[in-house]
Amino acid sequence: MDKKTIVLADDHQVVRHGLRVLLGAEPDFSIVGEASDGLEALEILERSQPDILVLDLMMPGINGLEVARQASKCSPRTSVVVLSMHTNEAYVIEALRAGARAYVLKSSTSDELVRAIREAVAGRRYLSAPLSEHAIEAYTQKAEAAAMDPYEMLTDRERVVLQLAAEGHTSAEIAVRLSISPRTAETHRSNLMHKLGLRTQSDLIRYAIRRGVLPMEN
Repeated sequence: MDKKTIVLADDHQVVRHGLRVLLGAEPDFSIVGEASDGLEALEILERSQPDILVLDLMMPGINGLEVARQASKCSPRTSVVVLSMHTNEAYVIEALRAGARAYVLKSSTSDELVRAIREAVAGRRYLSAPLSEHAIEAYTQKAEAAAMDPYEMLTDRERVVLQLAAEGHTSAEIAVRLSISPRTAETHRSNLMHKLGLRTQSDLIRYAIRRGVLPMEN
């Protein structure tokens, strides 16, 4: 049997364990990697080139939306299945625009997740039952017709630096994490701040929350 290879990316160990048990029970699925943050997820994707990436939206390092965007470059054959607690259609639209094939709510049944993975493998789109296909398409068309979001002008590296800086990491810490020089990290930070019209760290954090890069505070 030709098994479909799967990588799991979620920052909660208990969630990954549950997914591993659930999906590992399917005879045609094989779990080949796990990641607890976005940077690790991309490294595993590039190395293993799996059929499927099951991905949470909110993760440290790089959020799930950015992982989905970059996945098409580092692992073109991988279909992304987002598994999220967020029912807001804005998140769904962004996930689809980022290249996700399926969007499944964490409140869904295990059978629904398995079905979503099989649909994604077959090249079809799948949305959890509460999500309206018609509404998603309508909102997507509106989003595409709207003026370009300044966020779209950022490079892949600038988006990574944006999240790390918003999480409170210094340029020196970002440099270590990304294996670049502190000066290069600071240049990326300066460039992205300029492109987004931001001046202070507080501006950066507020923008990251508003854009969905960081989770909203309770």
